[in-house]
Amino acid sequence: MISRYEVKEISKIWNDQHKFETYLKYELALMQALENNGIGKKGIFEDISNKVTINPQRIYEIEKEVKHDVIAFCSSVTEQISEEQARLFHYGVTSSDVIDTSINMMIRDSLKIIDKDFKELLNALFKFSTKNKMVPCMGRSHGINAEPLSLGVKFLGHYCEFSRRYLDLHNFIKDEITLQCSGAVGNYTILDTEIEKEMGRILNLKVEEVSTQVIPRDRINKLMGIISAIGAGIDRICIELRHLQHSNISEVSEGFSTKQKGSSTMPHKKNPISAENLSGISRILKSYYQVSLENNNLWHERDISHSSAERFILPDSLGLTSYALRRLKTTIEGLVVHTDNINSNIPKNLVFLSSFALHELLKNTDLRREDLYKIVQKASFKTFETGQEFTKTIIDECKKNNIDFDFEGKLDALNLNDIYLSQVENIFMRAANSYPLN
Repeated sequence: MISRYEVKEISKIWNDQHKFETYLKYELALMQALENNGIGKKGIFEDISNKVTINPQRIYEIEKEVKHDVIAFCSSVTEQISEEQARLFHYGVTSSDVIDTSINMMIRDSLKIIDKDFKELLNALFKFSTKNKMVPCMGRSHGINAEPLSLGVKFLGHYCEFSRRYLDLHNFIKDEITLQCSGAVGNYTILDTEIEKEMGRILNLKVEEVSTQVIPRDRINKLMGIISAIGAGIDRICIELRHLQHSNISEVSEGFSTKQKGSSTMPHKKNPISAENLSGISRILKSYYQVSLENNNLWHERDISHSSAERFILPDSLGLTSYALRRLKTTIEGLVVHTDNINSNIPKNLVFLSSFALHELLKNTDLRREDLYKIVQKASFKTFETGQEFTKTIIDECKKNNIDFDFEGKLDALNLNDIYLSQVENIFMRAANSYPLN
């Protein structure tokens, strides 16, 4: 990961030092399981645990000769211990047992960090939504003015989406992170399933039901699919933030620090740089999903075509997910709401009341919906043409069509909140019940 977007806690998990330490953790768990099942001399596991250190440079030196990273790792360990102890090191397992289980342990450690980042983002989103739940703003469909809605509910929808992705990750940690020690082609030729079960207890991991020398890659597919969906959710909210910061809308904008500059040549500029940055990051997160899908299909029991790709996509996607969640949380916390602009963007001609007027007529007359729709549409278009208030044009059209219904007091700016924000509290209560904050 380039330093600009690096989350050091994630990078540390995936650097070679920690990777080889995780390999050693796996191998020591294997030796402990062997001892617990009566294989080998008692005390070897504890002795090796206290004696062996990881030296990546030594592993690189050996790998230059043997051209195999796991063999180089094992050799770097066994040269530090006695022959008797070395005989049971890496006993009965193959490289993929070590690598795949270690990858899963590193994924688990990374997701624990991301779990915390996710909770903080959810808290920031819910807090912002709650603060602005009774702020009416112009709703838009197809980019065109539609009718007012709650600014808080607008962002509450994003809170709910991210809550679903949080639950997806939480369930992935619980259900999809597994281990294996099934040996060559997953056949348990040397070890048995009881050893594997004991290793699962030691490492606090579920056992893979059927491994084919590798842990099936549909599990990583699922993780990358969740991360891709997180990326899509990040892009969705960031596109909204970028639209809302348009000069001709200017309802919400990113915070701007005292010494910050928005342009190298135009001092007046305040750009949505964080949202744009995160839209770009989301493209990377989404693109890695395709790579993981390709990695699913390996030859026979295994090949290693997935290995090189996963060295990129796993640390990068997990690190970028953490980075993106943290930056989005900071962006949400720093948002500035321009209430005056929000109010001025709600059309003073009240033409957005057309749907409400249509349904009032449906409730209080016996005319066909199609006929009433034409009347309300004509009044709406006349409002645009003449600049008159919609209240006047709809009353005029009703009179022309001999519709005896008094709109007085029903279509005015004073009761807009009663019309458009009446269900806000119920929506918030339902969202909070479905996705309570942790």
